[in-house]
Amino acid sequence: MGSNPTTTTTGKADSFLSLIQSRRSIYPLNKTLPIPAARIQTIISELLQHVPSSFNSQSNRAVVLFGAEHDKFWDLTTDILKAIVPADAWEATGNKMAMFKAAGGTALFFEDQAPVEAMQARFAAYADRFPVWAGHSSAMLQFAAWTALEAEGLGANLQHYNPLVDAKVAEAWGLPVTWKLTAQLVFGGKVSADVGEKTFLPLEDKFKVFGA
Repeated sequence: MGSNPTTTTTGKADSFLSLIQSRRSIYPLNKTLPIPAARIQTIISELLQHVPSSFNSQSNRAVVLFGAEHDKFWDLTTDILKAIVPADAWEATGNKMAMFKAAGGTALFFEDQAPVEAMQARFAAYADRFPVWAGHSSAMLQFAAWTALEAEGLGANLQHYNPLVDAKVAEAWGLPVTWKLTAQLVFGGKVSADVGEKTFLPLEDKFKVFGA
């Protein structure tokens, strides 16, 4: 008979699982960071080095924006959205942009298409899978960074204003044309200690075990 996953004994993974359980989307945020900017850089750069990728293709790229550079990104995004969002719907969008700008920083995640395309050429039988696998690796990096920053006392939320902002971002920060923006992790100090509870679908509808 298989064991109940909710009643397993304490193990070495529990501290890791606790961090994952604590991670959630936090809104709003402020510019008071509980740790130095250098520590955030170290965390994301270490994760960038160690998050796995298919065939060790290492297609992940990251840019971390603090201070005026963070504000610049959200001003840029606001300008782009203001040109396409109907005037009668702008208030909600504008408020959202202001909320993101009020945070302490933003980590931009990219997939470099150069190694992806190199793998497609090298392993033609799997050519259609490499973009998908690059997406998997990017998602792992985003989740790892989000969880690690939560562990350090920051709040964060993940946004996706790509591809609308891609060209302007590449121009503003002089990034290679092969870098494809995938997500934006907004981080900062937590304005409120009340982060709300997570809700879940029934585990029995999502989880099956055979042969245990």
